[in-house]
Amino acid sequence: MTLSIRNRLTGTVSDITSGTVMGTVRIELPNGEIVTSAVTMDAIKEVGVGIGSAVEVLVKATDVSLATGETSGLTIRNQLSGTLVGLDTGGAMALARVALSSDVELTAAITRASADDLGLTPGTPVTALIKSTEVAFSAL
Repeated sequence: MTLSIRNRLTGTVSDITSGTVMGTVRIELPNGEIVTSAVTMDAIKEVGVGIGSAVEVLVKATDVSLATGETSGLTIRNQLSGTLVGLDTGGAMALARVALSSDVELTAAITRASADDLGLTPGTPVTALIKSTEVAFSAL
């Protein structure tokens, strides 16, 4: 299957918290960072994952926000530290490439105005912010 989702990261399920309808799946990336996905319990069962399962994490670039300063006081579960390694700008939008480690990279689709306001240039330390409800995964 070919997907248009730009951010596809591999990881290992480290924890599953069950709820009545929804649950959370914590996934450890190769760099040690944890990504949390909030999905229905039916989805967890249908994908067939458990603790230790290898998965692919899927996040649309439009679901990634960036911050350059303190990020306390947010309800966003996934706050991944990285360094901006590339910025492609157009008239209205920009694609920002963020290295979380030497082998883990995310792309964020943001407005050009936001990129300008944050003063984004390669080498800028950033935090990638992703709501857990925007993180999908598939079993490998």
